[in-house]
Amino acid sequence: MAYLDANATEPLRPEARAAVLAALDLVGNPSSVHAAGRAARRVLEDSRARIAARFGAERDGVVFTSGGTEADALALAALGAGRRIVIGATEHDAIRAAAPGAAILPVDREGVADLAGLDGLLAEGPALLCLMLANNETGTIQNLAEAAAICRRHGALLHVDAVQAAGRIKVDLRALGADSVAVSSHKLGGPKGAGALLLAGGRAVRPLIAGGGQERGWRGGTPALPAIAGFAAAAECQAPDLSGLRDAAERAAVEAGAVVLGGPLRLGNTTCLALPGVRAETQVIALDLAGVQVSAGAACSSGKVSRSHVLEAMGLGALAGEAIRVSLPWSASEADVLAFARAYREMAARLGKRAA
Repeated sequence: MAYLDANATEPLRPEARAAVLAALDLVGNPSSVHAAGRAARRVLEDSRARIAARFGAERDGVVFTSGGTEADALALAALGAGRRIVIGATEHDAIRAAAPGAAILPVDREGVADLAGLDGLLAEGPALLCLMLANNETGTIQNLAEAAAICRRHGALLHVDAVQAAGRIKVDLRALGADSVAVSSHKLGGPKGAGALLLAGGRAVRPLIAGGGQERGWRGGTPALPAIAGFAAAAECQAPDLSGLRDAAERAAVEAGAVVLGGPLRLGNTTCLALPGVRAETQVIALDLAGVQVSAGAACSSGKVSRSHVLEAMGLGALAGEAIRVSLPWSASEADVLAFARAYREMAARLGKRAA
């Protein structure tokens, strides 16, 4: 099987696996004061320091969560109180669900946010802008430096969902000029069940989960130490340049009749391909039967395949329901791309005739 759905979850990196197994052997609770608890606490705080160093944050500004969704929700709770919320039109459902009634910042047909219109949206009073660094469906990378500058002019705060970007391009809280950044373990080759909210400037957090005072009172509950240790190990791994393999996959698909969606500035591992007239769900099933695993949009909807709100926001009409996402994992090989190219050509030839 060729696994080409890394934006849903990356394969576990060997370094992360080793860290998880070592942490599983630790008996103590990080909150306990005896020797076993102190040993667990050392692993927790070492992981916090490594995550902070990797993403340009202060150690005390790292709040461990269960993943990117919780990190996004925690950011909105921490930064959004008393502020008007503005979100990009192509934001992940984690942001959309946590910000009902938010003002929407439009995007163009390449998925790039309309920053020319941001001044007007932020001029109406204290605001929080939520903008992804890289889109999970198209891979489109936003100009966060310009967005941060506009936010500063208006005294607005900026939260960046960097869940898809982390582990693929540089993510640095300070360099982005953001007030908070969300990252997730399993999107960069760590285990599922861990993530972090990175906070700038010693900002306090209003907890979503109250408890025994863990994470400085910002997030109750015993930390998932093995997942956090694996997260830190995976975060330190070097990201491979997959753009050559991605481009080869795109060329094969375009020759078979596909349309590449998104702009030129995209993640090197991601391509969004529309096959006009053929439903996305049909394509995903056909490729799966041929031994190639891809997805249609985000893989966060309990396994359902539905029309992409990202592609609809880009004004792509019917193509929004006819596109698949191919996202190469850190372990991708030329053989995987060849398998995809062969399967895609056969699928397009068969299903394209029916659509015609």
